[in-house]
Amino acid sequence: MVYLDNAATSFPKPEETLRQLMHFVAEVGGNPGRSGHPLSIDAARIIFEAREKLAELINAPASERLVFTSNGTESLNLAILGLVQPGDHVVTTSLEHNSVMRPLDHLQKTQGVEVTVVPCSPKGELDPDDLQRAIRRTTRAVVINHGSNVIGSVQPLQPIRAAIGEIPLILDACQTIGNVPIDVQSDMVDVICFSCHKSLFGIQGLGAAYFRQHLDPRPLKFGGTGSKSESTEQPGVLPDRYESGTPNTPAIAALLGGLTFIETTGLAEVVRKKHANRDYLINRLTEFHGTTVYGRPADADNLAIVAVNLRGRTPSEVGYACNQAGVCVRVGLHCSPMAHRTIGTFPQGAVRVSPGYFTTEDDIERFMEVLRGLVQR
Repeated sequence: MVYLDNAATSFPKPEETLRQLMHFVAEVGGNPGRSGHPLSIDAARIIFEAREKLAELINAPASERLVFTSNGTESLNLAILGLVQPGDHVVTTSLEHNSVMRPLDHLQKTQGVEVTVVPCSPKGELDPDDLQRAIRRTTRAVVINHGSNVIGSVQPLQPIRAAIGEIPLILDACQTIGNVPIDVQSDMVDVICFSCHKSLFGIQGLGAAYFRQHLDPRPLKFGGTGSKSESTEQPGVLPDRYESGTPNTPAIAALLGGLTFIETTGLAEVVRKKHANRDYLINRLTEFHGTTVYGRPADADNLAIVAVNLRGRTPSEVGYACNQAGVCVRVGLHCSPMAHRTIGTFPQGAVRVSPGYFTTEDDIERFMEVLRGLVQR
């Protein structure tokens, strides 16, 4: 089996991820913050260490302002639904994932929130001047897809901040965290939301969000936090305010392993290898007649995400052939219909190929064999 779907979730996982996961499940297993016995304390220590490492990765000045969620979608929902008020105005882009567009659609229909979608070019470029022109007196937030899950384009943060001024910037970093160095202080990011199972090498079921000082959204859920149990009122202290219920400690332990792998390997080396795989794939596709590659995949700043279609074949036909050959890719609209409208592939979508750190050139050649087979038939 050849796995080329790392934009959905990274696979395989590094040994450090598996080791930390098994250590927690087999040897710790306690519920953090719910008891005073050693296993509960060990579980709490794992969460603390993972939170500290994650805060260090994005240079967050206060780790308690980095809260764990169930996934990147919940993080974005917490930021959008928790910060935007009825009648507010929100600016976003035409490359957004549905984890942004659906909460905004809900707010438009139920709370009279106005939304301006700034168009990007088919290559994935966002003009900061267009962004600036979209700003109004009532603009409450600007939501930006930092890295496209369809074509891998990355938006530069400094020009965006210059264009929007002091308006809170909510960054969807699900594809860029672990792929692009992010410094929430120097990049002046107010809120950053992401999942932990992609390029952080964790497992599914965990996300995180960071909120700068004095930017406190309304919680999405209320309940037990293991703190202030004498009160029926939700604690105001962070991260407890947003972490009700039993945490997904096995996934947090796995994240700790993934962060350790990144730390020991070096983020620059992880990114270099992914980019090398991307460049090899692009070169092979360029040599192959009959393919259309979207965006600017060969750009040095792009992620290892390539959207491609084969002339005379639907994406589903290519996907079926890949399945038959044991090659894992993703086809369709990738939960981003506006992005596909932007690049001109709606409604049929495209074939997304996303090599990862553990991908080899032989894996990419297996995918090319599938394309050759379809052309010959």
